[in-house]
Amino acid sequence: MLNFLKYFALLTLVFFIAQPVFSGERPKHPSSHGEKGKGGHGYGRHKMPPDNIPAHIKERTSQDRTGVNLNNSKVGILGIKIMAESPELKNVVSLALKRNKLGDDGVKILSESETFKHVQLLSLWENGISAQGALMIAESSNFRNLKELNLMRNAIGDEGIAALVESSNTLNITFLDLSENQITDQGAMAIAQSPNLSNLKRLDLFRNSIGPEGFKALLQSKTLMNLEYLDIIGNPIEAETAYKISESQTLPNLKSLIMN
Repeated sequence: MLNFLKYFALLTLVFFIAQPVFSGERPKHPSSHGEKGKGGHGYGRHKMPPDNIPAHIKERTSQDRTGVNLNNSKVGILGIKIMAESPELKNVVSLALKRNKLGDDGVKILSESETFKHVQLLSLWENGISAQGALMIAESSNFRNLKELNLMRNAIGDEGIAALVESSNTLNITFLDLSENQITDQGAMAIAQSPNLSNLKRLDLFRNSIGPEGFKALLQSKTLMNLEYLDIIGNPIEAETAYKISESQTLPNLKSLIMN
């Protein structure tokens, strides 16, 4: 009976919280790792790049030219080069670039472009980005205004995490999705100890390789004081262990803890 009550209490830790709008990329529900509902943009996957990439980019650009939604477009390096050389996009604040086969080379173009100086919302979900790409984001002056960063389903690893959380480019970030990025306890502890993440409200770490040590570091962090939502599902932490660790959490504003 005692074990049953523990697991019942564990399930009650999951709460729903309201989500701000991320142009074309923010989830409609708290679980950001599901394919269904992740986008809310209504754009399906393209099997091939668009025949007319410039026209496609124009079609996916908001009327006020502050947002570009190329989710699932597969425009590749060519598409990013076209965007980077388009002065009419100089006021863009939102870039939704999920599944465009960009890789680190695409991130390099974004990071060095004279066009993207005001980006606040950046989604690079599933683009084959490594630690090198994460370092480019961390070092680029283009990303000093970032508020939301989605790097789900890449391969930045602990090295990439270290580069990001040590960068002042993360000072204003309130939403950070690092799901499925080969992150271990080392990366989790780097997040927990970073003074640059004091404004972070939502952190997604679904399906990484974080164990009890990293989980405990996150829940007892002295810098994640504004964190409201933490998703740690799919990491190698047994349910009973996760429950015991969660009992000792010290985050003052945590409202939603999604765990095994």
